[in-house]
Amino acid sequence: MGNHTELTEFLLMGFMVPSPMQRTLFLLFLMIYLITLVGNTGMIILTTIDSQLHTPMYYFLKKLSILDICYSSVITPKAIQSFALGNKRISYIGCLIQMFLFSLFGTTEAFFLAVMAYDRFTAICTPLLYHMVMSKKRCLCLLCISYLFGCVNSFTQTGFTFSLSFCGPTKINHFFCDVPAVMKASCSGTFINEVVLLVLCGFIILTTAIVVLISYGYIVTTILRIPSVKGKYKAFSTCTSHLMAVSLFFGTVFFMYAQSGAMSSPNLGKVVSIFYTVVIPMLNPIIYSLRNKEVKNALNRQFRKKCFAC
Repeated sequence: MGNHTELTEFLLMGFMVPSPMQRTLFLLFLMIYLITLVGNTGMIILTTIDSQLHTPMYYFLKKLSILDICYSSVITPKAIQSFALGNKRISYIGCLIQMFLFSLFGTTEAFFLAVMAYDRFTAICTPLLYHMVMSKKRCLCLLCISYLFGCVNSFTQTGFTFSLSFCGPTKINHFFCDVPAVMKASCSGTFINEVVLLVLCGFIILTTAIVVLISYGYIVTTILRIPSVKGKYKAFSTCTSHLMAVSLFFGTVFFMYAQSGAMSSPNLGKVVSIFYTVVIPMLNPIIYSLRNKEVKNALNRQFRKKCFAC
């Protein structure tokens, strides 16, 4: 186990900026986190109370919103505390738990996005079989498989990372306990860990990206065969929001974990990681509400009900 067991805490160095900028970052992260909570909670409530949104697509969207709240809550509150109080300390156990949960929710979200692409493929390419294929049992099974892959990756990454030796006091050049940043803080060799990180994350990104690409390949082919322009537009409109979310998530995650950018340029890695840890959980409900006609209609129905009730 090395001498890392003697270590009791880490220092999250975060962003090395002057005090006025720290206050700006505090307000920015706080605002983004509040929008994330409000937006995703609103999506959860809407997809729960509106009966017309009780479909597999919105079942997964509801679960994605829950996941985004958890995902953001693992990272953002600690960062806000650090900016507000200047407290950069995080306990050894706290760092381990943060890394585990972050890996769990991040991996699960990648598989969620792949599952949602498969859902759109089934709805557009085999509409008559859609409700039979995407049954409640199938949806629950896909949900559990996503979390299973998340658990496997988080146990592996956290286990390998915290088997390293740390010669305290240990400074982590990041605003949260990310795997590459914690590895760089170690005083032992990290070659095997870097290989494990590259292989596992490469497999996750490649597998989920292939599912998304194949699904949308069939979707595009099917949509092009639709004779009416209105029919094509309706089919495309159900996919554009998901494509935007997929592009944002996989683009930033690929930079961090599927190549050496994060290890060789930690400062750039910190900036990029803001997008997939803080910004994307905020943007997802906005993207899915602004680009989705059914969500807009559901919002209008609920507003009208509230107005009539008053």
